[in-house]
Amino acid sequence: MSISVHEISKYYGDQKALDKVSFTIEKGEIVGFLGPNGAGKSTLMKILTGYLAPSEGMAGVNNHMLPAELSKVQKSVGYLPEHNPLYTEMYVREYLEFNAAIFGTEKSRIEEVIKLTGLAPEANKKISQLSKGYRQRVGLAAALLHDPEVLILDEPTTGLDPNQLTEIRNLILAIAKEQPDGKPGKTIFLSTHIMQEVEAICDRVIIINHGKIVADKKMKELRDEKEQIIHVEFDYRIEEVALQRIPHLTLAKNIGGFHYQLHFDTATDMRPAVFDFAHDNGLKTLQLNRKTKNLETLFAELTAP
Repeated sequence: MSISVHEISKYYGDQKALDKVSFTIEKGEIVGFLGPNGAGKSTLMKILTGYLAPSEGMAGVNNHMLPAELSKVQKSVGYLPEHNPLYTEMYVREYLEFNAAIFGTEKSRIEEVIKLTGLAPEANKKISQLSKGYRQRVGLAAALLHDPEVLILDEPTTGLDPNQLTEIRNLILAIAKEQPDGKPGKTIFLSTHIMQEVEAICDRVIIINHGKIVADKKMKELRDEKEQIIHVEFDYRIEEVALQRIPHLTLAKNIGGFHYQLHFDTATDMRPAVFDFAHDNGLKTLQLNRKTKNLETLFAELTAP
């Protein structure tokens, strides 16, 4: 077990940031952690690194429990916080040497992480001269210096342009894979607001809202979901109960005016059935759009105000 979280709650005065959060992450998993701003993502990540203590509950990393085995947890975790704290007046290699001294890491490891993170072309530059994408690489390199088994990445792609985003995505995937020297890949727990990131690189997604876990799904399960959603606009209002006559309908909801959102539990395109229903009931269909239920729609449903 790489990460275990059991009934974690965290209070800031009277405000409850986390409310009995529980989950486990297996070795080698890449898990995306999603939630609106203020949902509790960064708080939980700081608890897992030992930076914050929970108000209630227990957490562990690599079978080391917090806070009793804090030093062992910190040795097995690499952490990239949301606002990557870099000494921009230092050179890249100088900064990594500084961090290696803190960890007591062999200097040979510096060259390994420079190569692994693709920093070689920029290694002799000052950090202040680097693009945002390369600064993120420096942060990842620093997090990898002590060869941790678990990486905790808080918004690692925030503010990157599309090319930089792809570069960091590929880098994260490379770090998660078994290395050429036979070393196992890392367990990665990352938070992001970019749904496409999770869909592209994660094995699993955990969604948090108002401090509570509201979904925990394997990405394969989400991709295999049969549910589809159809948005339809008729030329006048109809009661939702009448729509229940359409086959495979699980939910009908008026979303304003003559607009309806229809949920079906089948992969078969149900637009013809909706059109036929409208025709048979003397309705005109002004709009008829279909979309499968993906991560974005799931997130919107579970975190809507």
